[in-house]
Amino acid sequence: MSNAPHDHKSHAQPHPHPHDEHPHHDHGGHGHGHDHGHDLGGGPLVWLKKIFVPHSHDSADKVDSALEASREGMRCVKVSFAWLILTALVQTVIVYYTNSVALLGDTLHNYADALTAVPLAIAFIVGRRVATRSYTYGYGRAEDLAGIIVVVLIAASAFYAGYEAILRLQNPGEVTNLAVLAIAGVVGFLGNEIVAQYRIRTGRKIGSAALVADGLHARTDGFTSLAVVVSAAGAWLGFPLADPIIGLLITVAILFVLRDAAREVYRRLMDAVDPHLVEQAEQVIRATPGVVDVTDLRLRWLGHNLLAEARITVDSCLSLVDAHHLSHQVEHSLVHGVRRLTAATIHAEPLAHDADPAHALVSHHD
Repeated sequence: MSNAPHDHKSHAQPHPHPHDEHPHHDHGGHGHGHDHGHDLGGGPLVWLKKIFVPHSHDSADKVDSALEASREGMRCVKVSFAWLILTALVQTVIVYYTNSVALLGDTLHNYADALTAVPLAIAFIVGRRVATRSYTYGYGRAEDLAGIIVVVLIAASAFYAGYEAILRLQNPGEVTNLAVLAIAGVVGFLGNEIVAQYRIRTGRKIGSAALVADGLHARTDGFTSLAVVVSAAGAWLGFPLADPIIGLLITVAILFVLRDAAREVYRRLMDAVDPHLVEQAEQVIRATPGVVDVTDLRLRWLGHNLLAEARITVDSCLSLVDAHHLSHQVEHSLVHGVRRLTAATIHAEPLAHDADPAHALVSHHD
């Protein structure tokens, strides 16, 4: 038995009814998500790792469903972008007057972090376009393409910062205006810390784990900026190589960000999902009254939305209408039970029999 013949459009297309008929639910803020990797405990070694291995630049997590639904969240993204750009511009002027490659690396890092919002914002606008006959799934994949641009920006900043630091090691140069250089490091720290507090506060207010994670990432960037102060102190103590050495360390920090960003983009392009989401979806389906079993469960990201496909086994005595209703009930449960899942294609089939002619029709395709 299949739920295919009905008057609605195919389940492969996102259904508006889960959001329109049930406006009392908040998909962006309920607690079904898994925020792995953001625990602040673990001792000094874990704390140091969080400083030099920042949170990932996951393109889907940059603009999540809570940000979509909240003007306050989008305003936070814009203000954060403007503040980081202002911080980087101030640092750029000081780079010119101090000749510090450590500060150059930190400035490039801040530029790259701020500019990632540009392709993501464009992709978010494009991704909201309705599906067409050519792009039947819509334009959500634009965010994955933006992720590639983000990786390229981070890689370019790491390459240039490392290149300048190596040149300075080979040809040591004098770092001037050390007091101003130290102030620039403090400016970078304060700029990132202000952004961090704003993002974390707003994220908690509107229920956006993604915005909170971005705030924690900005906080780790602030600690990277403090390394510039160490560079100034080293030059003041008569150790001119401190500046290029710190520049190389900042390059390494950017490379960690690059690694995490590239890994997330690769996983997204390969349709990888968190296994915990699969387990959660299976639990939600099996908890739906009338479902005997669930098989062939598949999840995939389309932009910042999660889609699901699954086969459910139902009692063979159910009528086609009842099986169809149960399929929609499973879809409803998934949309309201799995964070950021917006649509599901559910195929209902009766309890298997040894000689089921319906399965014979497609068994050779398995």
